[in-house]
Amino acid sequence: MQQSNTSRRDFLKITTFTGGGLLLGFSWFGAEGEMPTVINTLPLDKSIGFNSYLSIAADGVITIYSPNPELGQNIMTSFPMIVAEELDADWTKVKVEQAALDTKSFDRQLTGGSGAIPHSWKRLRNAGATARAMLIQSAANQWNVPSTECTASNGFVLHAATGKKAGFGELAAKAATLPVPKDVVLKDRKDFKIIGQAVKNVANKSIVTGKPLFGLDFYRDGMLFAMIQRPPAFGTKIKTVDSTAAKAMPGIVEVVVFKNNVAVVGKSTWEVNKARKLLKIEYENDGFAESTSDHNAIFTTVMANGKPEVKRKDGDVEAAFKTAAKIIKAEYQCPFLSHAPMEPMNFFAHVRPDGVELAGPSQTPASARTAVSKLLNIAEDKITLELTRLGGGFGRRLKFDYVVEAAELSSIIKAPVKLIWTREDDVTGGNYRPAVRYHFQAALDSAGNLVGYKCRGVGLNAGNLVREDNFPSGAVDNLLIESIDYKSPITTGAWRAPITNFLGFAEQAFIDEVAQAAGKDPVQFRLELLTKARTTPVGAIKYSIDRMEGVIKMAAEKSAWRTKKPGVFQGFSVYFSHQSYVAQVCEVMMQAGKPVVKKIYAVADCGQVINLSGARQQVMGGITDGLGHAMYSKLTFKNGASEQTNFHNYRLIRMKEIPEIEPYFIDNGIDPTGLGEPALPPTGGAVANAIYKATGKRLRKQPFIDEEVFTGKV
Repeated sequence: MQQSNTSRRDFLKITTFTGGGLLLGFSWFGAEGEMPTVINTLPLDKSIGFNSYLSIAADGVITIYSPNPELGQNIMTSFPMIVAEELDADWTKVKVEQAALDTKSFDRQLTGGSGAIPHSWKRLRNAGATARAMLIQSAANQWNVPSTECTASNGFVLHAATGKKAGFGELAAKAATLPVPKDVVLKDRKDFKIIGQAVKNVANKSIVTGKPLFGLDFYRDGMLFAMIQRPPAFGTKIKTVDSTAAKAMPGIVEVVVFKNNVAVVGKSTWEVNKARKLLKIEYENDGFAESTSDHNAIFTTVMANGKPEVKRKDGDVEAAFKTAAKIIKAEYQCPFLSHAPMEPMNFFAHVRPDGVELAGPSQTPASARTAVSKLLNIAEDKITLELTRLGGGFGRRLKFDYVVEAAELSSIIKAPVKLIWTREDDVTGGNYRPAVRYHFQAALDSAGNLVGYKCRGVGLNAGNLVREDNFPSGAVDNLLIESIDYKSPITTGAWRAPITNFLGFAEQAFIDEVAQAAGKDPVQFRLELLTKARTTPVGAIKYSIDRMEGVIKMAAEKSAWRTKKPGVFQGFSVYFSHQSYVAQVCEVMMQAGKPVVKKIYAVADCGQVINLSGARQQVMGGITDGLGHAMYSKLTFKNGASEQTNFHNYRLIRMKEIPEIEPYFIDNGIDPTGLGEPALPPTGGAVANAIYKATGKRLRKQPFIDEEVFTGKV
């Protein structure tokens, strides 16, 4: 076990919380995390080797502290479900609490990359199974019978031969005195009673009754409120500031200029917001203030003349294209996007002489604390960070600029402060999904076989904007994947399903174009490529052919692919991301001369589904997100400033525009893989391919709503 020093005070808090029951700690670090240790039998002067806690109180209540931030991915329900399953607990007596940041105790204390469940699956199961074994042994000792004759069920230990029965709560104290078993038996999947069922989110009641769960709800007595006026355009800096009128407003305590920011600090959000509007700030250029027209010119130049980084090359690509019977070319492009979470950025900070208190919504609390530590030159062990529930993130809260701003402001004004962004701040404040273009080429032989494939991507602050080992890599004899990143002053960051959120659309729409040129059904074309990858692979295969085939075939079956439905046009797409596979079939109908998305079938292979309700929500939410942003959303720039500022001109999908979504899951018996993001990337491709079937028009630019099939403009 990894051991860490825990103070006597902390230990007393832990043992008081459990009320004399059983408290197991288990490490989240590597293989060592699979061996729990009893905590409340350790001497007070010993360190406690735990990173998260499974507790069973005397009244039978079971609690687990969840280290990962909750932003709607349902992790605070799924984690305890896993523990409760192996424990054979009474689900009505299970609860979960959000853990504060503690890098000495937790590994991967973040939310991102759809990785929380895959990372913790075995550790959580082992913790529950260990507690169950100790409770059974405690009962067996009490009844003087072999433990092998005892079973656990719904919060009780049972001995069938004598009819004896004891609740977990009454057994917990004595169970804590027993040696922790080194090896425990995990349940067979066929015996699961909780895992795989539809379970309500444990926070539902608190959310709908308005309990203070989110960062915007956080409050400390005596704290001040602040808003920051940031430069309105990328590539500009402050020249002069006149804050006279703002300072004269009621409730305003201070106006602070720091770095390239002007902060208004006061006693209420309302007063601060009113005063900020009275600031008179003059800006000047600080570099090149780019417009969307500049970006278009940059894309054209760099795509044609830039120096690409070759990410993968198989075979002799030049020869394949030189001798091809047919060559297909297409270019796909997408705009910058805002994350637009419903809860704008906010954070609380109190910088004191003896340390720093931070609280609020963050997807990466450890990185945020480290950044504050470096900024203020304060040791990290002097900084606490309390996590609140996140009102959406989608990658925006992987950044911690707003946390650092709050801490720096508190250090300047020498007071606790709650920093709040407005919606306009959020939309215009940067860290967008990068704008990207992809140029594809495919070479077909005389029999319609794909013998050559090229993809060159150009992005603005996108990093590596290709996934060179994704399908169809490995299924094409001659393949070239290239990436070019252009540095822009517009700040970007991870956006839900980074890079694949648009790449999935572009690749899958282009594969449909190639299938059409080959004279083949789009589904069959993909299956033929997978067969090629299985029988005569080229280079590394870093995706599961079987799993991808599985979702393709089930999606075709569930949607009745190629079965004539009067007035219905179908489009297909399949994608692999975050170790999961999702295939989709979109159905479009023409109404008033325009295509309307009516239904989307989705089949996901994400391994073992923990909470069927949560899984369905993740798939349906991902599809809605993917459809909405493919159809409607864009950010354009003029002289470095975003031309969209709020939801009146930054278009999101509306309730009436959400189609029927019919999700399915493949039960393949493997451990869970990611689910928070994988349903989004294939959506744009399925929709675009269906619209082509309905209209004969290829959609290669997002948002689709600007294209001729919707505007009627040629």
